[in-house]
Amino acid sequence: MSRSLKVLIGVVVVAVAAAAGGVWWYLRDDAPAKVSLEQATEDAARKPAGPGAGRGVEGAWTVDNTTGDFDFESASGTFAGFRVQEELARIGHTTAVGRTGDVTGTLTIAGDRVTEASFAVDLTTITTNQSQRDRRVQDALDTDEHPEATFRLTEPIALPAGAASGRPVKATGIGELTVHGQTRPVEVGIEARVVKGRIVLVGSVPIKFSDYGVEVPSSPIVLSVEDHGEMEFQILLVRA
Repeated sequence: MSRSLKVLIGVVVVAVAAAAGGVWWYLRDDAPAKVSLEQATEDAARKPAGPGAGRGVEGAWTVDNTTGDFDFESASGTFAGFRVQEELARIGHTTAVGRTGDVTGTLTIAGDRVTEASFAVDLTTITTNQSQRDRRVQDALDTDEHPEATFRLTEPIALPAGAASGRPVKATGIGELTVHGQTRPVEVGIEARVVKGRIVLVGSVPIKFSDYGVEVPSSPIVLSVEDHGEMEFQILLVRA
């Protein structure tokens, strides 16, 4: 084998290895863990007490955007987003996750019931665990025309005894979810706990994107993206 041919083969091998490394970096499944009430309450317990700590839970509450942090490495504050499975060429499944910390809203408790709740999520600031996906997600959600997703509670939620004293609560929130300008009834699984004068909410709701007129994004290396996934949230609330 001539020296020039050996050099050419070496260059090709190095180029293929570098390309493979780049593909692995793009496709590696580094999705953050699902929301967890245990983790969220541990994070909240390390923060200073919220205003009105020890006053029970009745009254008006508003989303706390100042306590904790939000990014894919340290999501200890308020955020909302989605989680969906992708099928990748010669790799298999990975989980695509998009999140934003830009959440607003209010919640009202009267007696032992949550009587009102509404939240809005700024979809224009959603980022994913792979930056290469970000533009396609914005295009799929058509955020230029539909920049927000909203949820409105339509039925009261009964609170069990002990909720005001910090006992963990599991409930179902029945309401209306609006995404991409389309509104559908949903049932949202919720876990909550009062921690140092804050209400910590975590939960998720299954979503079929085509029900909201959303066409899931794709790329040459993505064989398919499931049409269904989860919308998830971690919300801290303080007294209004």
